[in-house]
Amino acid sequence: MAQMNDEMYEVEDMDADISLKEELVEEAKNFEESSNWNETQRDLNNLKRRWRRIHYWESDYEDKLRDEFEAALDTIYAKRNEIYKEAQAKKEALVKRAEELAQTDNLNKASKEVADLMEQWKQAGHAGRDMDDALWEKFQAARDIFYQRKHEAWEEMHARFDEAKAEKEVLIEKAKQLQDSTEWQKTSQAMKELMDAWKEVGHAGNKVDDALWHEFNDARQAFYTRRNEHYDELARTRQENYEKKMALVEQARAVANSQEYTRENTEFMKQLSNDWKKIGFAGREHDDKVWADFRAANDVYFDGLKKASEQRQQDWKERMMEARNKKVELVNNQKRQIERLQNDMFGLVSEATMADIQAEIEDKEDFIDELEQQIADIDARLEN
Repeated sequence: MAQMNDEMYEVEDMDADISLKEELVEEAKNFEESSNWNETQRDLNNLKRRWRRIHYWESDYEDKLRDEFEAALDTIYAKRNEIYKEAQAKKEALVKRAEELAQTDNLNKASKEVADLMEQWKQAGHAGRDMDDALWEKFQAARDIFYQRKHEAWEEMHARFDEAKAEKEVLIEKAKQLQDSTEWQKTSQAMKELMDAWKEVGHAGNKVDDALWHEFNDARQAFYTRRNEHYDELARTRQENYEKKMALVEQARAVANSQEYTRENTEFMKQLSNDWKKIGFAGREHDDKVWADFRAANDVYFDGLKKASEQRQQDWKERMMEARNKKVELVNNQKRQIERLQNDMFGLVSEATMADIQAEIEDKEDFIDELEQQIADIDARLEN
């Protein structure tokens, strides 16, 4: 009876153990992996420990359950290996990209991508402890190289910033020394050269570059504002000079067109020239033309004056020659009269009559002398 009880209990224990194993098989088949592989591995190890703790009754059914359990585990591990391979492939790609970025010349642009690679690494998953460690070592080495180069570049950049700052401060001082200059063209060229030099210097860093530029540009604009005011005033003055000169041109044209070559008009034209000399420059655009117009009006007047003077001279000469000819004719006429009087004297006997004739002859001779002197005066004037 006792033996039967023992056998009955033994069967009950076997059935219970088999039920537990069946449950573990189902649990293994329906195993849900955690996103954290360490947790998954811990759960699998716990599952296997629970299996090992169940008594083995050496039945064929147990062997069948064991095969199903191990097959389920193999499926899990196979899936794990696929996940490992995917994670490995992702991390190898991240390592390759990190190594490429470690050698890039555009470090600033690459900084965000390097930071993004780190985030992608965290999301890439588990590739197995040994593989993870090996890949991480390469990945971190590439990142270290990148950040070391970036740090060195940062130091070099700030060294260049300091140099640029010093050079720009020198240019600022030069600009300030020139900002009050009145040598407009020379200083404009100097300011242009300073601007060209400024562009060549390069950036001095965000903290100071804008302030340096404003200081430099303020000095430039101070000069350019004064220069523009000067040229604006110069333009106004030249416009006024142009208007004054045009007024003289109009006056000169009016006198020239009148064709009245009086002494008053001649003096007036000379005064216009004196007034012209007192007026300043009228600008490159107008000065040559307005001068040509003024000169043309003067030429018209004085050419006319010359012709009028020549005509008056010619008229005077003709009048003088006419007067001379008349005087010569009068001399000849007086000489003929004297000759007739002398002939008349030979037929006269009266001394009184002869005395009268002789007196008349002497009067005519005196008149001839007077006429000949007048003719000589005319000849002298004509020669001059």
